[in-house]
Amino acid sequence: MADEHDLFGADEVRQMHTSAKEHALNDSADKPLAARMRPRSLKEVVGQDHILKADSLLPRLVAQNNFGSLIFYGPPGCGKTSIAEAIAKETKSRFVRINAVMSNVAELREILSTARKLKSAQSKTLLFIDELHRFNKSQQDLLLPDIEEGNLRLIGATTHNPGFYVIPPLLSRSHLFRLEPIAAHVIAQVLAEALTDKERGLGNKGITAELSLLTDLANLCDGDMRRALNALEVLILSASGKTEITSTDLDIFARERRIRYDDEDEHYDTISAFIKSCRGGDPDSALYWLAKMLEGGEDPRFIARRLVILASEDIGLADPHALPLAVAAHHACDFIGLPEAELTLAHATLYIASAPKSNSATLALAAAHQAIQAAPVQTVPLYLKDKGGLANKRLGQSKDYVYSHDFPEGISPQDYLQKPLKLYTPKLNGSEKAIAERLEHWKVLKSKLKGSI
Repeated sequence: MADEHDLFGADEVRQMHTSAKEHALNDSADKPLAARMRPRSLKEVVGQDHILKADSLLPRLVAQNNFGSLIFYGPPGCGKTSIAEAIAKETKSRFVRINAVMSNVAELREILSTARKLKSAQSKTLLFIDELHRFNKSQQDLLLPDIEEGNLRLIGATTHNPGFYVIPPLLSRSHLFRLEPIAAHVIAQVLAEALTDKERGLGNKGITAELSLLTDLANLCDGDMRRALNALEVLILSASGKTEITSTDLDIFARERRIRYDDEDEHYDTISAFIKSCRGGDPDSALYWLAKMLEGGEDPRFIARRLVILASEDIGLADPHALPLAVAAHHACDFIGLPEAELTLAHATLYIASAPKSNSATLALAAAHQAIQAAPVQTVPLYLKDKGGLANKRLGQSKDYVYSHDFPEGISPQDYLQKPLKLYTPKLNGSEKAIAERLEHWKVLKSKLKGSI
């Protein structure tokens, strides 16, 4: 077996083994608390039991050192990088870490070239790409040949849905694992350990905190372990002369807190929850998701447009006032702007969430499209055609049209399709119940008048 020194110079060999030194530096005191407390093995990773419990696929693959490429998908601070580093340690792999935001094709080519040379020396390279979704299609394509040949193993980490941001060939060559936000009680336990850990944590500061307060801090961090640890460190460092963190300290942090709403998944997931809450008749949930979007900096006009769509798609004729109200809310957002437009959006949200629901317009339109697509398109009957112009009159267009207002209640017995169809079925909700009764009455009336024309 070739030795690394036979393939590279002394300086290159030293550079290749810097990853081991970097791991050792993780415990240095000048690093943020979140970096110092980073798990050192898979067993120390918390909050992801669904993929890390003993009988799960990932630990078995790592134990056997028998895996190809891995993609970890989950929110910030859930442990993607920690798991990747732990896997590198446990498989004794050469660990190369890059961030897709700062990397480029030249760097990637150099890493791949080195990995090919080391493969011949029986040295395994594990390439960790943070924020994999930031690589464009060409950069992702560049990885495929070396992954296919086994020159390296890839671990990609992304906060964005891989189905939209990772190319299908790379996705098909990888095991995909979804990580979840870490539960608040789990984060609180890690914060408590950090307060007492004198080697890597804050134990030497001599400051304590009640577990309930640490749980409150964890709740403010939205399942993000890194954010929670760094927030704890800030609270400790700012607690000069104190021996305990209090709720007053936490209130200061809470006032300056920003919620996580900085990627497309959060944008689409939150508006989806908002729409479904309105559709489901839950004004409290709808207002909560509305507030989250507004706190996250969402464009109020985007929310207003969704309300306009909801008014027709899910309310329709059950409450015909919903659509003009939603349109008015959209106009108000345009000429009022934030923060006052928040009240307009709340007004429209509560009305739409509380209104009776009907999707009859949605279903009727879909049925009409289906009727057009599934059968020959019906021609307009001669008596319904436009009679404007001398030529049209000579052709007899509109000659036999029956004027509706010449009949009781303005309803004639005439058909308006050559082959009548049943497309619209009113729901018995809200105002649409009256429409259902009216249409049934007209049906009877038309039947009685059939012989009169």
